[in-house]
Amino acid sequence: MAEIEIKGVGKTFRAFTALHSIDLTINDQEFVVLLGASGCGKTTLLRIIAGLEVPTTGEVWIGGRRVDRLPPRARGISMVFQNYAVFPHLTVFENIAFGLRMQRLPKPEVVRRVTRTAELMHIEQLLKRYSGQLSGGQRQRVAVARALAMEPDVILMDEPLSNLDALLRLEMRAELKGVLAASKTTTIYVTHDQVEAMSLADRIAVMHGGDIVQADRPVEVYRNPAARFVGSFIGNPPMNFLPARALGEGRWQVAGHDFVGPRSAAPQIEFAIRPEDLHPAEHGLVAEVRVVEPLGPHTLVTATVAGVMLRAVLESTLVVAPGDHLSLAPVADRIRWFDPETQKAIT
Repeated sequence: MAEIEIKGVGKTFRAFTALHSIDLTINDQEFVVLLGASGCGKTTLLRIIAGLEVPTTGEVWIGGRRVDRLPPRARGISMVFQNYAVFPHLTVFENIAFGLRMQRLPKPEVVRRVTRTAELMHIEQLLKRYSGQLSGGQRQRVAVARALAMEPDVILMDEPLSNLDALLRLEMRAELKGVLAASKTTTIYVTHDQVEAMSLADRIAVMHGGDIVQADRPVEVYRNPAARFVGSFIGNPPMNFLPARALGEGRWQVAGHDFVGPRSAAPQIEFAIRPEDLHPAEHGLVAEVRVVEPLGPHTLVTATVAGVMLRAVLESTLVVAPGDHLSLAPVADRIRWFDPETQKAIT
């Protein structure tokens, strides 16, 4: 069992607080992605779990054992870094076997593990090559294979695909998900790339300003953001936000149109809708088109509604040009509401 419990973990660098009190439980064999913009604290949290940073407050438990006072080698973890960290003077076989030989495992066991992980990562034909003869994608496969060969309780990954080009990232994402599911290893993966997070994770922990804002399944994070930041960070393009004025009895006026919403004492809240949940309709929000971007299967339209910018993903067959006026209606059950003061979702 490799359940990870992060209890009240905080980290301060002199006057700067990188992490506030973080609480998160990661289940055995779960794939959790820490997602957020640069400076949100996701890598600091990963380094604390790995033992490369000491928490200022709190505890880290792995498999029912407190580890925040243990050195990295005693925690039962492997780590894959953003830069491949592949030894250039060693062959692929020797790179994968490096940690196993440091543990003084018998030679047959080393060969078994190296062969198995090389086959998992589809690099068995490269075992005799040196790293200088490998592409970036092949080197990253070697780094992942080296981590898997240790048969750790936990694998930690710090933006391992960020140095690869777009097509290689797509290929490696698919491979990683399959390999880690087959290895039944608990995985924590750090990234700022929302596509990676949505496609890989069992759960996403969205971080902002040293806190976890929301931790849930990808579809739940996307459809029901717990905070305005989550809606504005996840999604390409992100959620649209428009001011809503109270009319009383749970009714709100948005850009001249009335909507049924939450019962709130606030005189003004925010109406939110994803760009793909808007569609042309006779009675909708009147939008003045500013920019039209044809993107193949659909068209991205940037417009203004009552002076506020709004984006809509529309059918590519729709003929529209800058200066046109569109009437856009939201899908009723996809509307979300946010408190502008607390920035939290109103349910």
